[in-house]
Amino acid sequence: MDWFPEVEVSGSPRARGHQQGVAVAERVAASAALYRGQMQRRGIGAEEQARMARAFMPVIAAYDPAYLEEMEGIAEGAGIAIEDIVTINCRTEMMFGSEHARAEKTDGCTGLIVMPERSATGRLLHAHNWDWREECVDTGIVLKIRAEDGNDMLTFCEAGALARHGFNRAGLAISGNFLMCERDYVRPGQAPLALIRRKLLESGSLSAAMASLWAHDRYCSNNLMLSHSGGEAVNLECAPDEIFWSVPEDGVLVHANHWITPSARAKLRDIGLRSGPNSLYRQRRVEHALRTHPAAIDMDFVKHVLADEYGKPDSVLRSPKPVSFDSISATVATTLMDPGAGRMWIARKPYEGRAFVEYRL
Repeated sequence: MDWFPEVEVSGSPRARGHQQGVAVAERVAASAALYRGQMQRRGIGAEEQARMARAFMPVIAAYDPAYLEEMEGIAEGAGIAIEDIVTINCRTEMMFGSEHARAEKTDGCTGLIVMPERSATGRLLHAHNWDWREECVDTGIVLKIRAEDGNDMLTFCEAGALARHGFNRAGLAISGNFLMCERDYVRPGQAPLALIRRKLLESGSLSAAMASLWAHDRYCSNNLMLSHSGGEAVNLECAPDEIFWSVPEDGVLVHANHWITPSARAKLRDIGLRSGPNSLYRQRRVEHALRTHPAAIDMDFVKHVLADEYGKPDSVLRSPKPVSFDSISATVATTLMDPGAGRMWIARKPYEGRAFVEYRL
C-alpha cells in the first residue's frame, strides 16, 4: 500500500475508539509492537512497561476522561490491552523519560507555514516532514473525527493514537517538532504530548488553543506550530514549564529542532543539538528558500523545499539511516495542509517517491 488508510469515526469517545480499533486492528497491533520493542531495547521489560502505562492512566483521566475512554475503545476494537494503547499515546514520555532510557532522541521534523499574502492561492499553507521510525510507514493512518460539537478533525497519526498533526473544521491547523532541554522529565507533567495535540485540534479558535496549552505543564519539551485559515500563525517552543513564542516574518514561519527564540536560548541549554546538529542548516535552508522565492508560493514549491536533500541522509528529506537502539530513522511522511479548503495531501516514504494522496475533511 502506497498510501495511508483513512478511518472515519463518530459518536461517543468509546465508540470512536472502537471504530478505529476495528478498522485498522493490524496497524494498531503493529504500533504497539513497535514501542514494546523500542522499550525492550532500552532495558524496560514487559512488566515494567505495563506498570508505566498504568501509571499514566490517572494522568490521562485528569487531563480529559474522554481520552481514556477513547483509548479503551481502541483497545477493545483492536483486541489488545489498554496498556498498549496508552503506550502508543505516551510513547515519547515512556521511551525517553524512563530512568532506564538514555537522554537521546533521534527524530527530526521540519515544519513550515506560508501566510496568505505569500501564498499563490491567497490561503494559508501549513506543511511538515515527519522524521521518525521507518516502521511507521506501515502504522500511520489518517483519522477523520466527526465531532459531536461539529468541529470535525482530520489528523495524520499512528494507528492507536488520538492525534498527531492536522486541522479542524474551525480552520485551526497544528504540527509539531521535537525539542530538548535540561528541564525535561525533571518533574511530572500534566499531559502527554499526543493528547496535548488532540486538545489543540479540538479548539474552536487560535486563542482557545493557546490558552489550553498554557494551562498545563508538560513532561518534556516540544515545538508546536499553530496556524489558522483566517491568516494567523504562531510558533510555540514549549519547555516543560514555560513557552516561548515567535510569529511569521516576511510571510513565512519555519521551525526544525533547535530553540530559536532569543529568550529560550538565553534561559535553556539546547541538548538536542548533540544528536541533531543538522537542525541548524535545515532551518536555514528552508527559511531562505521560502523568503527569497521571487514568486507567490504554491504547493509545488513547498513540496520542492521539503524534498531538499542537502547533507543526505541528515537532510530536510531524511533517507533511512541507522540510529540508536538498533532503529532506522527516516522521513515517514510529508504532509501538506490547506485548512481553509479542508484538504490535506500526504506522501508516504517520500525518500522513495513523492506521490501525494489527497484527503478531505
